[in-house]
Amino acid sequence: MIRFASRMELLKGSAIRELLALTAKPEIISFAGGMPAPELFPVEQMEKAANAVMEEMGQAAMQYSSTEGYVPLRQQIVDRMAAKNNIHTTVDNILVTSGSQQGLDYSGRVFLDKDDIVLIESPSYLGALNAFKTCEPRFIEVPTDDGGMIMEELEKILEKEDRVKMIYVIPDFQNPSSRTWSLERRQKFMEIINKYEIPVIEDNPYGELRFEGEAQPALKSLDTKGLVVYLGTFSKILAPGYRLGWVCADGEILDKYNFMAQAAALQASTISQMETAKWIEMYDLDAHVAKLVEVYGKRRDLMYNTMKEEFPPEVKFAKPTGGLFLWVELPEYMDAAVLAKEALKENVAYVPGEGFYPDGNTKNTFRMNYSNMPDDKIVEGVKRLAKVIKANMK
Repeated sequence: MIRFASRMELLKGSAIRELLALTAKPEIISFAGGMPAPELFPVEQMEKAANAVMEEMGQAAMQYSSTEGYVPLRQQIVDRMAAKNNIHTTVDNILVTSGSQQGLDYSGRVFLDKDDIVLIESPSYLGALNAFKTCEPRFIEVPTDDGGMIMEELEKILEKEDRVKMIYVIPDFQNPSSRTWSLERRQKFMEIINKYEIPVIEDNPYGELRFEGEAQPALKSLDTKGLVVYLGTFSKILAPGYRLGWVCADGEILDKYNFMAQAAALQASTISQMETAKWIEMYDLDAHVAKLVEVYGKRRDLMYNTMKEEFPPEVKFAKPTGGLFLWVELPEYMDAAVLAKEALKENVAYVPGEGFYPDGNTKNTFRMNYSNMPDDKIVEGVKRLAKVIKANMK
């Protein structure tokens, strides 16, 4: 008989991945994945960049390279973090990863032993929860409000729990809730972190996708003790197929991530790094992001306004100021996972919210994505979903 490691009992198939498989059918209107709009990928430009890489350094592009990553790309990352996040660092503090998901996996394995405590926002990104679960930690959810994590509640937990090893947060356009922390809340958070000296994983895949309001400084930019590990990615601002993200951390912490990368993957793809660096050199990433923001902002408006018109008043949701998602709260007696099956019969899909809570006990929430579907499908999909919700209300 085959005997698997006990950790395999802790892992279930990702609800999002399973839904994406179901929604591959062309007749399905899917609000399930956090996928960018494929029509906005710079395919022709990237083809030229790829050709330039092969012409100028083809042999190096097809060879192994350093674990830390391709130096020109790391320098571009450093420059962008200074411009967009007020993070001032050097290439020596950057590790290129295969998407920020790999950074999450490394984070759990660097910091967590069995029964250590991870503090998370409530709700939190299910991909992070799944990555951390393999290390068999305990999750404690820090209560949140419309402004994100509540700092008084965080401090109460830290005062009484002595096995907190790591705090995981998404301060900008959080997945799934789309909440963003104010500057005041960020500053208070860092005061608390400095007091207790707990490592923080700051995940920021969506920060550049802001539709209105002023950008806030990253937690890492306020970090005076080297406690914040910043995770970034090109998946949402360029293309996820290249599977390129990065870790920004200081000294000993980044050394541990490098050791983990050597053991797990050796390195991120050389050719993906070189092609991405060449594209950034040849073209205007800021202009590309501005185009994404324009399109996604219009789709956000369209989804939100259609939901306001079509959804019954008992269903609660807020208008996000950026990111990719709308978070929906049904009446407490409704189960979003059960409702999702009814919605699929109408050829429309979303992600039930229970997977974003470690205990899975919150049943009446779900996440909607607006970046991937064209306008006509957004309107039609919301109308179909409203019909299903109304039919299942008491």
